[in-house]
Amino acid sequence: MSWQDTYNTWKNQATLETSLKQELTGMAGDDAALEDAFYEPMEFGTAGMRGVLGPGINRMNIYTVRQATEGLARFMDTLPAEVKERGVAISFDSRHHSEDFAHESARVLGQHGIKSYVFESLRPTPELSFTVRHLHTYAGIMITASHNPKQYNGYKIYGEDGGQMPPKESDLITSYIRKVDDVFAIAVADEQQLLADKTETIIGDDVDQDYLAKVKEVTINQKLVDEVGKDMKLVFTPLHGTGRMLGEKALKNAGFKNFSVVKEQAVADPEFSTVKFPNPEFPEAFKMAIDLGKKEGADVLIAVDPDADRLGTAVRQPNGEYVLLTGNQIAAVLLHYILQANKDAGTLPTNAAAVKSIVSSEFATKVAASYGVTMINVLTGFKYIAEQIEHFEATGEHTYMFGFEESYGYLIKPFVHDKDAIQTTVLLAEVAAYYKQQGKNLYDGLQDLFKEYGYFREQTTSEEFDGVGGSDKIAALMTKFRSEAPTAFAGYDVTGTEDFQSQTESFADGHTAPIALPKANVLKYHLNDGTWIAIRPSGTEPKIKFYIGTLGSTLEEANDKLAKFEDAIQAFIKE
Repeated sequence: MSWQDTYNTWKNQATLETSLKQELTGMAGDDAALEDAFYEPMEFGTAGMRGVLGPGINRMNIYTVRQATEGLARFMDTLPAEVKERGVAISFDSRHHSEDFAHESARVLGQHGIKSYVFESLRPTPELSFTVRHLHTYAGIMITASHNPKQYNGYKIYGEDGGQMPPKESDLITSYIRKVDDVFAIAVADEQQLLADKTETIIGDDVDQDYLAKVKEVTINQKLVDEVGKDMKLVFTPLHGTGRMLGEKALKNAGFKNFSVVKEQAVADPEFSTVKFPNPEFPEAFKMAIDLGKKEGADVLIAVDPDADRLGTAVRQPNGEYVLLTGNQIAAVLLHYILQANKDAGTLPTNAAAVKSIVSSEFATKVAASYGVTMINVLTGFKYIAEQIEHFEATGEHTYMFGFEESYGYLIKPFVHDKDAIQTTVLLAEVAAYYKQQGKNLYDGLQDLFKEYGYFREQTTSEEFDGVGGSDKIAALMTKFRSEAPTAFAGYDVTGTEDFQSQTESFADGHTAPIALPKANVLKYHLNDGTWIAIRPSGTEPKIKFYIGTLGSTLEEANDKLAKFEDAIQAFIKE
């Protein structure tokens, strides 16, 4: 069926939701916009489906949400009755239509006799992961577009382990979704039916308290917090999202009393009226926190994204200005503290392990090695870190200490199986207190680690390809890198190339070795100066991402290398 046929089906649909009908009417005559909305259905990537809100099969709306949930429900219909009976936990963020999408999902599930446990109001993504495990549901649904701009929303499916569905299960559910041909024919239960069948349960504070009780276990040195942390000045901002209620409570429960919240950004606002990109890796997201921090003389600023699974930080310098740490730097500082504090307390396990994605820094790997701790690399996507946690718990092979991705996602304690900015807020505040006790700050601590382990610098850039031909352009670029197989970048020789799609590493001398990780459309180059470069299409956005990791004897040298390698990548793309 052509996009025009699909468009006409929607345009002529008598039951089309009113606001979508009005928006579709406004698009009349704009063939480019219509084709983009109707040329293909949304896909599940490394984090479910995510896209622009609006009418169409390539947009987030109640019909694509119903279709996704119908696929999940049909899959659950094939499961044993006692498994299906466990139901699905559902949460949502502050975005436009998030609450509507959550309850639409419950209505679809209810029509299949599947129980749902829906939060009374917005809650963070990590709490949804916790809830799946806590209530022993079979699955979870999180309505969120994480740190994307206001035009977006998204839909994540979680498995019974509390992690996002791994590829095998996700692909199976996707196959059921694709069998739902007519999105307008999906039956949904009404409120009376949900009440009569008792298939929807509203949850809230009781789960919050259980989650917060576990967050208290994140603190390693309570004496440090009680003596130093209680007076340390912090600024916290939830960037108009879900993080405020639990973030504030978690800090207070841990013993941090002297913190302020950016009140303008404490309002759950789907327009994100004070920040264009609610992403804590961007300096713009810290503008209001910095203003408040300067006014109050705050030692450290902490920002979490709208669904509170990612965290960024800025640290006050002696001149009163603030400097932001990168995701990889935050991870190294956190891991160093976790290992040192546990070593000091005599609680560092002999089989301790940390887990990171293949596109994250080797900085943390070197920190781990200095404590005799194993670092395990996994594909991008926190579900792969969750799989390692499950493996550790099943086999006892390792004790989990920390997991992270370079994109500002961290997990401290595995009662959650996804990124958790609430946990990380509490631990990062403790680390700040650790350095404050020494007359230092987090940035000083980072400099100490640089001096000890080397000057690691990383950078992530991307090329964005929107619209109908976007995926073809991204595929063509990946093909170019594979077929032309670069042997050098910026004058440094490639010593090895990992192709995670073929699951093979090729070396400069001609020999090859297998890669013991699942297939993924990722290339990673290792250069003779210790630099690595990775290339992968984004799983949630129309982008191809380039990751560079360098190591220098000084920070200037490492930064200089970054610039050279970025130029070399761009030159190869444009050849």
